[in-house]
Amino acid sequence: MTIISRLPIVKGKYREQAELAKMCWFGVGGKAEVLFIPEDLQDLELFLKSQPLGLAINIIGVGSNLLVRDGGIGGVVIRLGRGFNYIEHNTDCIITAGAAVLDLNLALYTREAAITGLEFFSGIPGTVGGALAMNAGAYGNDTASVLIEATAVNLKSGEVKTFKAEEIGYYYRGKNLSNDWIFTEAKFQGKPGEIEKIAEKIDEIQSQRSSTQPIKTKTSGSTFKNPMRGDKAWQLVDKAGCRGLRIGGAQVSEMHCNFFINMGDATAHDLESLIKEVQSRVLTICGIKLEEEIKIIGEA
Repeated sequence: MTIISRLPIVKGKYREQAELAKMCWFGVGGKAEVLFIPEDLQDLELFLKSQPLGLAINIIGVGSNLLVRDGGIGGVVIRLGRGFNYIEHNTDCIITAGAAVLDLNLALYTREAAITGLEFFSGIPGTVGGALAMNAGAYGNDTASVLIEATAVNLKSGEVKTFKAEEIGYYYRGKNLSNDWIFTEAKFQGKPGEIEKIAEKIDEIQSQRSSTQPIKTKTSGSTFKNPMRGDKAWQLVDKAGCRGLRIGGAQVSEMHCNFFINMGDATAHDLESLIKEVQSRVLTICGIKLEEEIKIIGEA
């Protein structure tokens, strides 16, 4: 019996043997046994409440911060689509955004709405859902600093619940809330602003990002978190002599050495091997164990 025959009837789409490499910024990785794209929150809730016992479930966004191993992912991979791609605001400058909204589009929306305080999202690759999951941040701000509350659905039970920002328990690039909860929507607090000044700030962030990060290559954003003691991850990678280091088709960026690049023919194994080699060298030379900021999932 195939796995798809055991899955509940949904309004959304199932795809067997879906090519995940096409959905991830690194452009590598194996297939999803089944990809599920729910139509809306109710569809996702129904699926999770009706899922067969013991089903393996993973959640992905646009793959901007993800490395899928070459063996792919068994079970079901859930990807939130159009039903979670919406933004609106009220007169109190509270912005409601679905989890599938791109962080850049959230920032651009605030520009048109003359709401300031969320410009930093233009410097974060990925989606609102991903930003909520890891407390993504850039240029002196993070998701937790502007979040009012977020709605999530439980992977195991299908329960839908809204959490206040303080209940999520955010810290630097992480949270205390269990990973069993999938974020589906967020409410952010902005302030009245001027379109011209907001546009200038976004342009400044975009310009700085394009001049210091290899964003036009097959990369997946910052590879390592900055250590808590104050060192920058890229400085440690550089100090360990890893700038430009290459394994197979994977390379540490010459432009920004906390970014790893698929030079065109890399495998997920190449990239993961490079990550481990850099961690080893930094530990040996600097005495610090770098922790991955990107998420690595799937079978080798």
